[in-house]
Amino acid sequence: MTERPRSAAEKSARDESARDRWTPAEGTRSGRGDEATAHAWSALGGAPELLERVSFHGPDTVLTARLPVRELARATVAACSLAAAELSALRAGARPGGSASSGGASSGGASSGGLSSGVPAVRIDQGAVATAFVSERHLRIDGRTPVSFAPLSGFWQAADGWIRTHANYPHHRDRLLTALGLPAAAGPEQLAEALRDRPAEWSQERAYEAGALAVAVAPTRDTALPLVEARSADGTAPRPLAAAPLPAAGIRVLDLTRVISGPVATRTLALLGADVLRVDPLRFPEAEDAHADTGFGKRSTRLDVTAPAGRAAFEELLAGADVVVSGYRPGALDAHGLGPDALLERRPGLIVAQVNAWGWTGPWAGRRGFDSLVQAGVGIAATEAGSDGHPGVLPAQALDHGTGYLIAAGVLRALTDQRTGRPGGRHLRFSLAGTASWLQHGITPVPPLNDEPYEPAGRLAETDSPYGRLRHALPPVAYAGAPTDWSRPPGRWGTDGPAWL
Repeated sequence: MTERPRSAAEKSARDESARDRWTPAEGTRSGRGDEATAHAWSALGGAPELLERVSFHGPDTVLTARLPVRELARATVAACSLAAAELSALRAGARPGGSASSGGASSGGASSGGLSSGVPAVRIDQGAVATAFVSERHLRIDGRTPVSFAPLSGFWQAADGWIRTHANYPHHRDRLLTALGLPAAAGPEQLAEALRDRPAEWSQERAYEAGALAVAVAPTRDTALPLVEARSADGTAPRPLAAAPLPAAGIRVLDLTRVISGPVATRTLALLGADVLRVDPLRFPEAEDAHADTGFGKRSTRLDVTAPAGRAAFEELLAGADVVVSGYRPGALDAHGLGPDALLERRPGLIVAQVNAWGWTGPWAGRRGFDSLVQAGVGIAATEAGSDGHPGVLPAQALDHGTGYLIAAGVLRALTDQRTGRPGGRHLRFSLAGTASWLQHGITPVPPLNDEPYEPAGRLAETDSPYGRLRHALPPVAYAGAPTDWSRPPGRWGTDGPAWL
């Protein structure tokens, strides 16, 4: 499936827009002094001299909130774009700046670097970032607007405060109702009544025990979590990468993720040329509307890894993979021999990137979670509360989207570092709570410098797909030579064969 044909006028306008992105203009601001971008890039192990390649333009009054959401959003996209530009330069024959030091996401130590002038310029449009961070809200399928949250998902008053539930998936809805002793046909009114009479933490723990999702709205946590954790593993030298127009061309990515953060990461790697194959279990179907948003550029299959045939197919895929991105809870895949250590042992040189909700240590590490629940549990909902005391939300599911771009950046940096620093496997860990901690404690707000109006229309596109006609957000990743759209629309979820292209 290819992108729909464009008219000559559309192509001319798109090409003109692409040229404009790399023409210095009034209002362009350097990213070298941007604290959030520098922090993210350092956490990923990037060389600080490459930050001079980054600049920002476009409207400053986007993603407004009490917390610095705009600064987080543009920094994660800038870091991802710079990592793509760095790998692009390597594949073009240049030798970019290399790793800054050991301890970053590449975990490869310092390498002898070249000049940053070989890395393409990165120029981030804040309007494109704002549009992409709410891509699920801009999605239209044959003119239809998908439903973001189910009726039983949201904030509810408890006996002593507020609680947030997540019941978008049918099995989570069923478990929530069972945990609270409600009938299967219960609606919002019955749920509200059940939660109103009970302490928030009581309902939270009952839901947790039943495998459902409900989190008490809590004050801000003082504990800071890492933005990324990384370690190197022994392994053979990575296979050489031939010159290619896209930085991730020829890279094979096994996508074991669901919902937003992981799929955004792999959607971005697909944009940059990777062969991304999403693998889901047979038991839990994905929401088709969600896949229509995050499935761009990918293929999707379903396997039962507990059955001999399904396991054999997975092992054959793993034998050819360069990257595995996993969004399962800590330990969830270990019983099947699919934990990070087991994967790295069977596939030396593999890059394994993991994401979870609540961080990798502590009593909540193994709990299920989504962006909206993490916002409630770490104090963001309280910070963004209205004057009436009702908990608030960020203007985007910024923990999901921001973490997604950080994951993609970490994978791209690891691919570069394997070839310019220390060879061998890489194990990267991210969490929504870690990104939330950075938003709450690690980013200094940057006052708006312009009042340029924000219009999403120019940051959207339409394409035909097996789901119908899609209106979707264009990718915000931007460096000189970057693709401006995906090479293929999302196919039907789970309908591709388990094989690499």
